Amino acid sequence: MGEKTLKFNSKTIHGGQQPDKAYGAVMPPIYQTSTYAQTTPGGHKGYEYSRSANPTRTALENSLASIENGTYGLAFASGLAAIDAVIKLLGPGDEVVSTNDLYGGSYRLFKQIFEKYGIKFNFVGMQDTDTIEAAITGNTKLIWVETPTNPMMNIIDIKAVAAVAKKHNVLLAVDNTFATPYLQTPLDLGADIVMHSATKYLGGHSDVVAGALVVKNKELADQLYFIQNASGAVCGPMDSFLILRGIKTLHVRMQRHCENGEAVARYLENHPKIEKVYWPGFESHPNHEVAKSQMNGYGGMISFVTKGSSYEEAIKIVERLKLFTLAESLGGVESLAGHPASMTHASIPKEEREKSGVVDALIRLSVGIEDKDDLIADLEQAIG
Repeated sequence: MGEKTLKFNSKTIHGGQQPDKAYGAVMPPIYQTSTYAQTTPGGHKGYEYSRSANPTRTALENSLASIENGTYGLAFASGLAAIDAVIKLLGPGDEVVSTNDLYGGSYRLFKQIFEKYGIKFNFVGMQDTDTIEAAITGNTKLIWVETPTNPMMNIIDIKAVAAVAKKHNVLLAVDNTFATPYLQTPLDLGADIVMHSATKYLGGHSDVVAGALVVKNKELADQLYFIQNASGAVCGPMDSFLILRGIKTLHVRMQRHCENGEAVARYLENHPKIEKVYWPGFESHPNHEVAKSQMNGYGGMISFVTKGSSYEEAIKIVERLKLFTLAESLGGVESLAGHPASMTHASIPKEEREKSGVVDALIRLSVGIEDKDDLIADLEQAIG
């Protein structure tokens, strides 16, 4: 059976993979080496130095390309290293139109690192493509999208934004960390680049930090491979092994994340002390129909605000949680809770944060794969 005919659940296990050529190992070995023997200068078996390429990383990159329906995968030391490589496609005077509600680390990288090198970033709401078009100038080279967004769970129509990008001859990159290719494949919807913080759902066990890019176009892939090698922020062999191991259970984990996420979201929606719940599975979500059309489910990420919108009450709730762990990050088998204003999004100025809804009372949940009744009981005792 050819790989192109495999369905997603099979591709997570077999996509881009083959038994190791040395001894037929079914799982890719961890090639914990920095360099490779050569028979003559430049004469080698495809690998010469592990910054440039490593067999374990190659196995991961092939898997990434397969599950995202791409052609070329690149694995990095972190999600931010992957984003860094994308922005290095640009030069002074170039402009980026970005989601205004995005991960704080992405915002910090854009504003505090790359803006001083002459790249301009315009942050806009992307629920309306007219707003995106209004922000595009003759210098715009890239549109950067998160969907669902972090932490407001806004949904952006990838196909519609892709049409705008194509019309203006600019690249479209989509951060697919929250959804994963289990729920959506942006390349199929017209995106040029897909990015992941592989630390999250792809790894799935909160034990590794890594990033990923996937593209279809060879010229674009070659540019990114050059940047990856020249800048050196590559994923190490042990980390590559762990991410690849995580991908093999992505489909079963995501199924449970989605089931538990829905149960928790509906519990919070009916709780008398909760003012607002942000989850794209609700029919009342402003972009529910877009989510329904481009996603195969709604994921395990939820944000909410209590009635009264008190900062103090939000802090008390996250501190009282027992099964949900108060911690940075998301996407692991365990449930996590966070306070975006003081944690993941603290690098965004308060005024800018609150424009997109990231108020001081907002709580973000990464719903894990524990028993849903236990998770709801923990929220019950914490909210009171």
